[in-house]
Amino acid sequence: MKKFLALVLALAMTLALVACGGGNSSSGGSTTTTPADTTTTTPAATNSGSTSTPAPADDANLTAVQKIIKEAEGMTMEELAKKAIEESKGQTLYGVGNSSRGKSALPLFIEYLQSIDPSYTLEFDWQQPKNNKIFDQLTANSQKATGTFAVTLIQDGNQIESKMVQTGILDTFIPKEWAEANGVDAATYDGYLPLQTLNKVFMYNCTGSKVYDNVWDYVADGEHGQFMDIDSEIVGKNFLYMLTEDTYAGWLKEAFDKLSADEQAYFQPTIKAMETDASDLGLGPNGAYALAWIKLWVGSYNAVTDDGPICNNLVQTSATDQFGLLVYSKLRSVEESASASVNNVKVAAYQDGYEGIGGYGYCHYMFVPDNSPLPWTACAFIAYITCTVDGFSAWGKDMGGYSSNPTVAAGTEEKYGHSQGGFVDGVDTYPNKNDRGYDWWTTTGKLVLEDPEYCADAAFTVGSWIEMLDKYSAG
Repeated sequence: MKKFLALVLALAMTLALVACGGGNSSSGGSTTTTPADTTTTTPAATNSGSTSTPAPADDANLTAVQKIIKEAEGMTMEELAKKAIEESKGQTLYGVGNSSRGKSALPLFIEYLQSIDPSYTLEFDWQQPKNNKIFDQLTANSQKATGTFAVTLIQDGNQIESKMVQTGILDTFIPKEWAEANGVDAATYDGYLPLQTLNKVFMYNCTGSKVYDNVWDYVADGEHGQFMDIDSEIVGKNFLYMLTEDTYAGWLKEAFDKLSADEQAYFQPTIKAMETDASDLGLGPNGAYALAWIKLWVGSYNAVTDDGPICNNLVQTSATDQFGLLVYSKLRSVEESASASVNNVKVAAYQDGYEGIGGYGYCHYMFVPDNSPLPWTACAFIAYITCTVDGFSAWGKDMGGYSSNPTVAAGTEEKYGHSQGGFVDGVDTYPNKNDRGYDWWTTTGKLVLEDPEYCADAAFTVGSWIEMLDKYSAG
């Protein structure tokens, strides 16, 4: 093990000196129309993720799309809208994203442009590749002089950093109104543009007497929490990477210290066994606690294909003593019946006396492909959905998704009232649906936040270590 880890670290330092490429296969299904429509307070620029991408020295080094972005960052949304109308009137916009809500937001954007020019029309096609193929699709698209995709909404800070940004495939546009709302300068801002932060939280079925009141309870003997497999939804693997960061490893140590002596005795052999690995991986003083929790989690969780089925199972009366880590907003779609109810589960972090991590948060980021065929329209669309409540409404209806624009976050809460989402006719009927908001989750709720740069670095070291772990198989 020690020799392997030394090799991994050496390889990591070598690979860090070169850019990481993506695949070149293309896949994904396309959809087209329909208007439509996630939540609480204000992440601001803190959830944008830092990057080490160097800024071009001068305009001579900018690509054609980067020059447009630089000009667009000094323009108001209305000025951008006029540019978009001039560029894309009567054309078709192709977008690609991890969220189908992009398809829902585009008709709203078109309506906004039509409020300026009633004769404006735009067809659109929004693709949502499955099985994390969006990176392959964007890489293949980048080989064209003029690409197919005008705009992308994408998650997984690790692969965005290594495969998309460092390779020059995607460019960041910072809208003027977003920068002003967050008190930053678009010209010097160092980071991606987050549309929103989503949270996945620990929930457990409460129809029995079992209680999960400590983050270590999820990896205790015989526990098999439901979770999307880390090899199918990579943000789950980023969650594990982030646990090794000093702050979050410290949270695990603090929670461990609150366990009873008998409970500590169960985990201590695993923690002790991880001390050498933690040292070899260059982790901080509590790194062994992080590695122990990760090892036990990977070796015990029950992989499920999607968060929807996890939620649908946990809210069943028959799911006594089961738990999962899943997107918080899934509670919104639960249909109350004799056999299923939101009240059959508890959000662990909301319970008095709960100790440790309540879940994790990751971002949906907006980018303009560096060969976008409609860069002005892409910038206008990004500005519209990140700087207006109506534009964000495609995501804003759900709790558990927080706009990165504090003005939009406040407006979304005012419009949808997620903090009292469980009230029916003035009665607090479903307390789990009362979203406590971004500020609460990232402090009291101890939400682990994805940092793209940390994840990209950890993928070579901690990631290689995780690949060696035995995974649980329900069969």
